Amino acid sequence: MEDSSKHSHAHQPVRSISFPTRVHPVSQRVEALLNHLKHHHSQPVSSTVNLEAETIQSDLVVLAELYNSMEELFHSPQSQQALLRYQDGKIVEETLCGSVTLLDTCESARDLLLVLKEHMQTLHSALRRRKGDSNIESSVSSFDIFKKMARKTTSKQIGQLKRMQNKVNSFCVLNQDQQLAFFARVLRESNTITISIMHSLLLFLSMPTFGTKGSSSLISKLKTTVLFSSQKEQKNTNGVADLNWVLCSLFGREKNGDSCGEFQRALGELETLNVNIEALERGLDCIFRCLVKNRVLFLNMLAH
Repeated sequence: MEDSSKHSHAHQPVRSISFPTRVHPVSQRVEALLNHLKHHHSQPVSSTVNLEAETIQSDLVVLAELYNSMEELFHSPQSQQALLRYQDGKIVEETLCGSVTLLDTCESARDLLLVLKEHMQTLHSALRRRKGDSNIESSVSSFDIFKKMARKTTSKQIGQLKRMQNKVNSFCVLNQDQQLAFFARVLRESNTITISIMHSLLLFLSMPTFGTKGSSSLISKLKTTVLFSSQKEQKNTNGVADLNWVLCSLFGREKNGDSCGEFQRALGELETLNVNIEALERGLDCIFRCLVKNRVLFLNMLAH
């Protein structure tokens, strides 16, 4: 009996150490947050994503909680030693490389949101004053020029995210250490989820334009757009796309003296979109700070 007791006691610590959740209780929270986000964001960036502002903002909040939990997970000396001993810190270097792309995407998205909000305010002011076609048309035309620029910016950033995702997919840990494998999976899945959420945000900002070739006035273009759009089923999935439709409808009816309701609808869409933009800004600012903190943490690992 005595020998059996000693034998059982000798093996118990080995089982505890090999199970990540016992060594790092926060890993359970990390796992739960990953599973919550993976439901919508475990696919490559080329897949269909939800473009509703409320959904993106909600995901940003959960993503920030995930990064804060990951910071706690990787803050312990034991975790850092595990990461650094694999191929002389290759996991840490890969994480730092990816963080540059994510931070760059955050900055670009924040800049676009700031300018978009300014255009929303200008449009709102013009519609409230109703100073005639020229004033409103100028605001809408300026908004359309911004959208064309935004599409180029978002296309460039999406390309960078796709290249990062390819690197994430190709990276694997050939090691039997359970703890290290868990850490590597957390980093890989968190990167994939972050890329997917950023992709959703960029697509939200990659707004359809009114662009039709030729020298006709913007009002004529809007009338053409509303006639074309009226033949298609409308589906509200993007606040900016909804605003496009309302502006098209507004100009399509203004000449018929039936624009009062459309003015109010356009103002309502602008107010709703402005609230959503501010929420996205707050969420993106929070993610940016989390990414910076995590980058500093991993830089400090290599410095020691």
